[in-house]
Amino acid sequence: MRRWIAKILGIAVVAALSAQPLGANPRQAPAQASAGFAPLAQWRAAVMAGDKAAIAKFYVPDSPAPAPMADGKKPTPADREPAFWSALQSQGLTNFEPKILQREQLRANTTFLVLRVEMTFRAPSGETRRMVAPMRQTWVNENGWHIAATRRGDAEPMEAISLPQPATPNPHLYPDPADAQQELAGALAEARVDHKRVLVIFGATWCYDCHVLDATLRSPRVAALVAASYHVIHINIGDDRRNADMAQRFEVPLDKGIPSLAVLDGDGRLITSQKQGEFESAAKIGMQDVTGFLDRWKPAEEK
Repeated sequence: MRRWIAKILGIAVVAALSAQPLGANPRQAPAQASAGFAPLAQWRAAVMAGDKAAIAKFYVPDSPAPAPMADGKKPTPADREPAFWSALQSQGLTNFEPKILQREQLRANTTFLVLRVEMTFRAPSGETRRMVAPMRQTWVNENGWHIAATRRGDAEPMEAISLPQPATPNPHLYPDPADAQQELAGALAEARVDHKRVLVIFGATWCYDCHVLDATLRSPRVAALVAASYHVIHINIGDDRRNADMAQRFEVPLDKGIPSLAVLDGDGRLITSQKQGEFESAAKIGMQDVTGFLDRWKPAEEK
């Protein structure tokens, strides 16, 4: 499959702003996940069309010394992007879904996106392959929205996931890392009153597996069990392992991956925690793994 899609590492920031407004008009209805930010839906349409000139209009030209992205890392040279994305159509691209996992308003005219890009390709033989790649984009609105910085990750085969997946991921799933202690204190206070357990989920909004776990906990099969037995809080580790002290306190080794769970009683005592990254890959677990964990660690009187 990598013969269809070149192996790619992160790419580009731009400093000077183009005065040219967006010129792409969607040829297809935009994906639901990208429709939450109209310029992204328009960019998607240009990629699906394989229109190199239209794609190029979305990018601010590179500056001589590109600034780092919002996460402090180097971007991808913008002049490489139109050629890369427009070439996908000739490689058999049949579907292209950039899902917004995280969205931050850096300034009034600047939006930062963390994306999960899902792609479907059909080979001349008829064989279909699905690929997925992480990507980050910084969009700036001056005379229209343009991509001022972008970075791509390697495209990999998309693993099958049996758990419920969000049609539109919540781009604000995890609260600010600084809110962790307040979130915990509030949940513990409620648990002391109603004698439920506190389900602490360490993760980050950029983590798709975290979104899948959240969709699973909200699904009809699981939601009633969660509501009856748990107060759920999300502890944001961000890009740089924020709240590592809380993870250590509850014996959650973040180096095993996220999402990772701990269960507490109303007094804050640790009942159990995941120590081997048991839920870090949504593709490796099923509904019985999630319901089994919740059933096992719910308050004793409910078992």
